[in-house]
Amino acid sequence: MSINKDVFWIGVNDRETHLFENYWPLEKGVSYNSYIINDEKVAILDTVKFNKTSEFIDNIKAIIGEKKVDYLIVNHMEPDHSSSMASVIAEWPDVKIVGNKKTFGFIKGFYDIVDNYYVIEEGDVLDLGNHKLSFYMVPMVHWPETMVTYDATDKILFSMDAFGGFGALDGTIFDDEVNLDFYEDEIRRYYSNIVSTYSPMVQRALKKLSGLDIGVIAPTHGAVWRDKPGTILDFYDRWSRYEAEEGVVIVYGSMYGNTAKMAEYIARIIAESGIKNIRVYDASKTHVSHIISDIWKYKGVILGSCAYNTTIFPAMETVINKIEHSGLKNRYLSIFGNKSWSGGGVNTLEKFADKVKWERVGEAVEATYTPKYEEFEKLCVLGREMAEKVKNNPK
Repeated sequence: MSINKDVFWIGVNDRETHLFENYWPLEKGVSYNSYIINDEKVAILDTVKFNKTSEFIDNIKAIIGEKKVDYLIVNHMEPDHSSSMASVIAEWPDVKIVGNKKTFGFIKGFYDIVDNYYVIEEGDVLDLGNHKLSFYMVPMVHWPETMVTYDATDKILFSMDAFGGFGALDGTIFDDEVNLDFYEDEIRRYYSNIVSTYSPMVQRALKKLSGLDIGVIAPTHGAVWRDKPGTILDFYDRWSRYEAEEGVVIVYGSMYGNTAKMAEYIARIIAESGIKNIRVYDASKTHVSHIISDIWKYKGVILGSCAYNTTIFPAMETVINKIEHSGLKNRYLSIFGNKSWSGGGVNTLEKFADKVKWERVGEAVEATYTPKYEEFEKLCVLGREMAEKVKNNPK
């Protein structure tokens, strides 16, 4: 698909793989985006995952015919973007591999490729003829070697994993031709689970790139932003500053329904208090990636767990570990749960609260055996306090 006169999308869609990085569900698939600039010199920007190599090579040949590939620009070395590299070299043995000093250690380590290195530094320019490419280092967004490539001729930022998202591209590649409501959710799920730990580095990268005149953003996953590239920049800016919308996410782990009963009651109290965006998740049923995505979206978080072998319910342990690892800040937190004798779920959530340092709303409510009138009264107070906090301080 043509992006501009000499610039083409030569990526592929993967609807067969069930789990991204063998962990994150891909209900709607994923795209591996690669690009080619067919100028006096031919440059490929990133490759695709190994399971789509044959289709990828065919895409290249469909654009350039008998011409040779002069440069393979490696913005990011994660294997879903680099593992067709050897096949490109096999087809065009004289291709120069363009990367920064950190890139080539990864190339040797992954693929034992040691020849035809073309080392660039910050701000260097690669002249393809009509197109002039410059390079900017954005380390830890989200690997140490990551960089982006800017085409000054067509004002395209080839942004690697930055500004990408889950979801295969169904017949088109551009932001003005897709349902952005769907893609916003999948972009946020991608950001909150893959990139979020490095939010401070995202802020640095945004500042570094702010001086560029960007007309198109071409990431390695998801839609190409040619109509409103500022939209995806705004998403990343807000998410990396931990901004949130008015809403509450309730997540619980329950063996026999008692903690679940408490969660349902809190949700009803919050709804009666005027909050419309309420998400209730059974941590055993919904993959943590979807839960984290909504926690990244909404300001209020209420976590509940039964006791399980004197500690927290395993599915809830996964949730709190992921939240802690993500580095998310500036949320309101409430805690509830139940026990039969020794407890452990609420106590573990209290320790989690001490670590993440979110503002606490109300005191933890813990029922013994089943929740009774006294606990429901406390849950009512907790729910109303959370609703008021979220309404008055949504961001």
